[in-house]
Amino acid sequence: MNKLFYPAIFHVAEEGGFWITFPDIPECMTQGEDMQQAYEMAVDALGLALVARQREKMELPTPSVPSAVRTAADEYCVVIEFDMLAYKKRTNSRSVKKTLTLPEWLNEEALSMGINFSQALQEILIQKVNAKS
Repeated sequence: MNKLFYPAIFHVAEEGGFWITFPDIPECMTQGEDMQQAYEMAVDALGLALVARQREKMELPTPSVPSAVRTAADEYCVVIEFDMLAYKKRTNSRSVKKTLTLPEWLNEEALSMGINFSQALQEILIQKVNAKS
């Protein structure tokens, strides 16, 4: 049960891009500025929802048959592939300490805004790694 496939509905957003829902997992929603980002965000959102259900000892829902998913004229049914093992490796990996250098003004601005440096760096690195994949 490492690879799972769930249908998602990509709704065309009025302001551009897509917002995504999953018929089998009502609490799972996300959005993206274009098809590629929307798909990547859908994979991440699906992962969060499925891992949360497992953590709460809830049964994972049986995926709907894509052809049975009803869509409107401005919606698309897209099957999202999710690799549970790869996701857990990526999200549950041991943390390592890194030292970095940045301009003093940037440090002061970020501190004044309450930015979590570790979290911000992780988010940026994940985006860059995903962009290269």
